[in-house]
Amino acid sequence: MADKNDGISIDEVAARGAVTNTGLRYVLGFSLGLAVIAMSLVWIIPALINASH
Repeated sequence: MADKNDGISIDEVAARGAVTNTGLRYVLGFSLGLAVIAMSLVWIIPALINASH
């Protein structure tokens, strides 16, 4: 019978189910920045065109 006080040892990759430090956070941050810039341009450019009329 197993002792209830024995700990289970699992390495980091198996516990998380993924490999760390792949740079994914930088890709997500960069694409979020591009999305904000694109949405801002879609809003600002028509506003500038309509202001000149």
